[in-house]
Amino acid sequence: MKIVYDPAFIKTLKKINVRIRKSFKQAIILFSKDPSNLQLDNHALRKKYEGYRSIDITADYRAIYKEIHEGDETFAYFTQLGTHEELYGV
Repeated sequence: MKIVYDPAFIKTLKKINVRIRKSFKQAIILFSKDPSNLQLDNHALRKKYEGYRSIDITADYRAIYKEIHEGDETFAYFTQLGTHEELYGV
C-alpha cells in the first residue's frame, strides 16, 4: 500500500510538537510494514468519517486516512491529524 498525504495534513504535521512528529514517523514505519499492527489500533470510523480509518500516533493523537483503490494499487490517503478531541469532539 502506497502512502499519500493531503497538503493540509503535511501543514498540520509541520506545526505540531517534535515529539508528536517523531511518534508519527514511528507509526508510519509500522503502518507501511503492517497496517493491521495492533500497536496502531487501525479501525474503521463512523458518522462524519464514514469510509475513513484511524490509526493511533500517541495515546491522544490520531491520523485519519482513506483507502483508495486505483487499478491494482491501493493508496492510504492521510487527510487529518490531531488529538482525539480535535478530530472527534469527544
